[in-house]
Amino acid sequence: MSLSDSDCSTYISFKKTGFFSTMMCDYIEKSNKVTPFYANFPDIKGFKSQIETKEPSFTQKQRETLVTALEEQYKGVKTSSKTSLHIASLSKPNTFTVTTGHQLNLFTGPLYFLYKIIATINLSERLTEEFPDKNFVPIYWMATEDHDFEEINFFKFKGRKIQWNSNETGGVGRFSTEGLQEVLTAFKTLLGTSKRAKELITLFEEGYVEHQNLAAATRYIANELFAKYGLVIVDGDDASLKEEFIPFVKKELLEQVSYKSVTETNLKLSKAYTVQVNPREINLFYLKDAIRERIVFENGVYKVNNTDIEFSKEEILKEVKEHPKRFSPNVIMRPLYQEVILPNLAYIGGGGEMAYWMQLKNYFENVQIPFPILLLRNSVQVINEKQYKKLGKLSISVEEVFLKQSELLKKKVLEKSEVKVDFSEQKKFLEKQFENLKEIATKTDVSFIGAVNAQEKKQLKGLNNLEKRFLRAEKRKEASLVERIKTLQNELLPNLSLEERQRNFSEFYLEYGEGFVETLKEKLNPLQLEFFVLVK
Repeated sequence: MSLSDSDCSTYISFKKTGFFSTMMCDYIEKSNKVTPFYANFPDIKGFKSQIETKEPSFTQKQRETLVTALEEQYKGVKTSSKTSLHIASLSKPNTFTVTTGHQLNLFTGPLYFLYKIIATINLSERLTEEFPDKNFVPIYWMATEDHDFEEINFFKFKGRKIQWNSNETGGVGRFSTEGLQEVLTAFKTLLGTSKRAKELITLFEEGYVEHQNLAAATRYIANELFAKYGLVIVDGDDASLKEEFIPFVKKELLEQVSYKSVTETNLKLSKAYTVQVNPREINLFYLKDAIRERIVFENGVYKVNNTDIEFSKEEILKEVKEHPKRFSPNVIMRPLYQEVILPNLAYIGGGGEMAYWMQLKNYFENVQIPFPILLLRNSVQVINEKQYKKLGKLSISVEEVFLKQSELLKKKVLEKSEVKVDFSEQKKFLEKQFENLKEIATKTDVSFIGAVNAQEKKQLKGLNNLEKRFLRAEKRKEASLVERIKTLQNELLPNLSLEERQRNFSEFYLEYGEGFVETLKEKLNPLQLEFFVLVK
């Protein structure tokens, strides 16, 4: 089967899907409630301003350090001419980056891994059109220093969990790929023997079986998928890049500036939204061999949590100077590290990522580093032609797919029902009657007001119960319709969640090959700021 984008493909608002936070919806709508927590907005005007801010703040020395580090990281990697050109261009003062980051999920993990990177590539190309005198490089930042192995050691294929087990500890990028041959063997049994199945097997094998650690394996796979578009992959677990970050590490150890700045922001942010992360007093880990543990300051001594390692003030500053690679930023400081070592304009991420970035603007200002533009990544729902036809037969619109299942069933069953009873109108009528009674009650005894309120509550409850009984009866009568709707919605939204969080790209590659990525590349507009429904 070939993949061709249908004329039925469309964008809908993030809000209408019901899967995006109030903060993200407010951000897209430029609500005043969110304005204090970001700098430039993700539009062309915002990017023009961001270029003007970032350009003078990033030195030639920083550029040379970055290029040298990337050239070293790409040794032995089959590099496309476009990626090589992008790396070389980073030495020029008119070159900027657009960045996304992602964990080292096994075989790319959830489907949205693709959407993040494609959005980053497409935004770089769009900016090149808008600002022809500048260069723009798409960056994928590998989260090699993370230690949450349980979050990344699996992916889902057609509802089955493919999992890798390892007893290693520390930064996951350093984990040996030993044991992944067994994972490949299990994966093979599900893939079949088609040409595309063999291509997926080869990609997995060359990525994981033929590379020694998870960082190298992930770089290989991302490079295979996106090198032709010029994607540049950065591993922050790098001694020369960490040297650039030394002044900020020292400031963190001595002044706890991130804790103070983010705590101040959280007090303001929490008045309207849920705070995503809470800062530690020191937001650094100590990373060495199989250790990645928090650094804490107790009784005048710097200690590495859950170990016997400790330093005096002089000793830890000496350690930073001599071994900067051993100091690993946590979720609060990692964004700063990225912005210090890259000539970056924007960070592209999911709703959760955007939420914690919005806690950091004050921190960036306090350490005098330009705060990047925040761009909510593209999200996609794929609907094939067969599913789209079924939606039509069931009179379900694309927007209605995202309704809660109970609401969708209620709506469609009532639309089909021969008996038209509008309980919402009945409730409004009842509430109006009791409003009149309450007005009368205010002119008589206080006890009468209580009786009116109690009776209103009782009658509304009774009406709700009648509505539920009516709906149950109609659902029984339309059992076939109910089952068809549930089956189709569960198919489109696995576990009634966005498919991009549940499925892996391999399912789509198996059916459409490279055409799937190419169609996404052609169709996704990162500045549209809406949810894309791809009908294929």
